[in-house]
Amino acid sequence: MLSKGVFAVSFVITLLYGNLLMEVEGIGVNWGSQASHPLPPATVVRLLRDNGIQKVKLFEADSDILRALSRSGIQVMVGIPNDLLAPLAGSVAAAERWVSQNVSAHISSNGVDIRYVAVGNEPFLKAFNKTFESITLPALQNIQSAIIKAGLATQVKVTVPLNADVYQSASNLPSDGDFRPDIRDLMLEIVKFLSDNQAPFIINIYPFISLYNDPNFPVEFAFFDGTGTPTNDNGRIYDNVLDANYDTLVWSLQKNGFGNLSIIVGEVGWPTDGDKNANLQYARRYNQGFMNRQKANKGTPMRPGAMDAYLFGLIDEDAKSIQPGNFERHWGIFYIDGQPKYQLSLGNGNGLIPAKDVHYMAKKWCILAQNANLQDPQLGPSVSYACDHADCTSLGYGSSCGNLNLAQNVSYAFNSYYQVSNQLDSACKFPGLSVVSTRDPSVGTCKFKIMIKSDSSAGEASAPLTRSMALLLLFLMCLYFL
Repeated sequence: MLSKGVFAVSFVITLLYGNLLMEVEGIGVNWGSQASHPLPPATVVRLLRDNGIQKVKLFEADSDILRALSRSGIQVMVGIPNDLLAPLAGSVAAAERWVSQNVSAHISSNGVDIRYVAVGNEPFLKAFNKTFESITLPALQNIQSAIIKAGLATQVKVTVPLNADVYQSASNLPSDGDFRPDIRDLMLEIVKFLSDNQAPFIINIYPFISLYNDPNFPVEFAFFDGTGTPTNDNGRIYDNVLDANYDTLVWSLQKNGFGNLSIIVGEVGWPTDGDKNANLQYARRYNQGFMNRQKANKGTPMRPGAMDAYLFGLIDEDAKSIQPGNFERHWGIFYIDGQPKYQLSLGNGNGLIPAKDVHYMAKKWCILAQNANLQDPQLGPSVSYACDHADCTSLGYGSSCGNLNLAQNVSYAFNSYYQVSNQLDSACKFPGLSVVSTRDPSVGTCKFKIMIKSDSSAGEASAPLTRSMALLLLFLMCLYFL
């Protein structure tokens, strides 16, 4: 199916595996919306079009976003959150209502080019403690039935994005790959479902997470420069972890009789802040390396040719959960205001084009008052409150603001709360501690943000999981007084 859009196709590659015909068109992106002050959907759609992005993956069926994508020429994957799996698994009628409201209506009335429904998101992560194992396949089946009833089965494919931990290799060689023993039977049922309905297997692969979880992970093996120590798997040479991981999945499918099943990499990328290995340099190196491979039509030893893939992500999300790590809010190739973080060519020969017509709040910041007493007993609770309701993830060790002194740390926390609260006067009223300044307090690469204007109300998107950052600041204060 060729794109109906009017945009130049970065590349069109036809892959033939037996009787499987699969087309890969351009690069896709993940558009998350967990931001305190999201850009208007129309602004983001223009950003996508300006950058030649032809495919977008959504994590939920946001009606405003879907309307903005109307007749845009952009192919859409609509997501269903994990918390909806239970009701959809338990009722065909509920699945039919969901499809009617979130798929059929937007295709027929708004001309949205919906190609996939993603049922759940990485539901078999071990961290979920089997919560979704018994309901994911029934939800898939009910949504598929609803898609068929709506007459959309040819256009819209039903699938489930999975984390790469659903398969493994005892030897770390791809050819020894197979599905995880505890869910192997379930995975084979899901794979058969996908095959029967000509739907793709969607896998999320994150070399950064491998590096984050294992300090002994070989850093160079995460990138595409060929500088890492290669792995030889019976004559197949792997010089990066993405290829090895992807082919472990290929072998897992092949061993179980599904070697021709198409694969989409649903999430691939690198964060820019929130960890010592999350920075602009590594992110650009990884993402540009990946795009260069795509442009060169380079695949893996088991599946040559460019991958069908979605970069993660499009724009930073400052209200996202940081339970996996502080880096979770910094995956975007654009900052929260739609400005590019670094030069990145998506295959069209140009760098990233920033969002247009973005409006900012006044150039003023909330900072620690010059005459504030650093021994004030209210200082610690004030910082805790600010970080509990804003984003302090850039203050961690090795992060972009990790080298600030005590006063600057406090100012950063105060300002984060002030900006997320729409610069309300009451948001800079920490007694005897804070003051509004018109002088930019940014320090080197640590930027003290000015918030963009949006329809979000003050304090609407709080950040309850940033208490760890507040504790970090309290620790720094203790060091200061030693």
